[in-house]
Amino acid sequence: MNRLTKCLGIRCPIIQGGMGNISNARLAAAVSEAGALGTIGTGTMDVEEVGGIVRDLKMLTTRPFAMNIPITMTPELKGMIGIATTEEVPVVSLSAGNPAPLIPVLHDHGIKVICVVASRKQARKAADAGADVLVAEGYEAAGINSHLETTTLALIPQIVDEVDVPVVAAGGIADGRGLAAMLALGASGVQMGTRFIATKEAPFHERYKETLLAANDHGTVIVGRSVGRVRRVLRSPYAERVLDLEKRGMTLEQYSELTSEDNHRKGALEGRLDEGFINGGQVAGLIGDVPTVKEMVDGMMTEASMVLRTLSGTMKVE
Repeated sequence: MNRLTKCLGIRCPIIQGGMGNISNARLAAAVSEAGALGTIGTGTMDVEEVGGIVRDLKMLTTRPFAMNIPITMTPELKGMIGIATTEEVPVVSLSAGNPAPLIPVLHDHGIKVICVVASRKQARKAADAGADVLVAEGYEAAGINSHLETTTLALIPQIVDEVDVPVVAAGGIADGRGLAAMLALGASGVQMGTRFIATKEAPFHERYKETLLAANDHGTVIVGRSVGRVRRVLRSPYAERVLDLEKRGMTLEQYSELTSEDNHRKGALEGRLDEGFINGGQVAGLIGDVPTVKEMVDGMMTEASMVLRTLSGTMKVE
């Protein structure tokens, strides 16, 4: 047990990324049941839909779980906070906006608060506002990313040096080696999204999983840089189309429409890779199997322990 697992009431220092509108109770419950922290992302869904998913999740597990609220993206922020408080969600993850006004409200209901950050300045502000945990996300991560484009390797030790709260590393992690590396940098755990896509419990389209398994070390691309909206996606016919349109010139409004959550669902849930995109992190090239969530989490913990034991034996100072 470390500061992160003690704070969140989990066994393994692993958090599932939010996944936006393709979030579902089945996968989040499997993650929590495996001893990690499952997460429901609210994305741009409405309150009724998110409330239903949260209630379904509570029927599948009694273990801690989280609800991710992207502050500036959700059209119903007040309603999402209402779900978290009325449904007694144990952990809320806040991203894409200023979390400071929301943290006291959540704390008043006994909810632990995670804030997603991408810089030392953001980390300091979130910690000063009362965040219980910080997720520091590097440029390698899937989906919407910071325009700062700082890599996880460079970001984590700087955030750890900046704040006193537990720091969770996100971006570029898919196995026990990655977990061990982040612990060595001072993080208390890791957050993963892409790795959880390729699991048996993940109810996503087989074409999504097949594309992920086939990806190599350059199997992802960045779209939206030209309009200041960085998003990392897996290479696909749709992603190539977006990139081509960017080269010709694209407005922010056009980009927002092309990368809407409706088009996310078309790719991830319906497998229509000519009509929708699929998020994926740079770590996609490391993923070559589709285990159960429990097999993956347990294997990751075992591998991390082995790596750390090996290093402790080879790095002794004479």
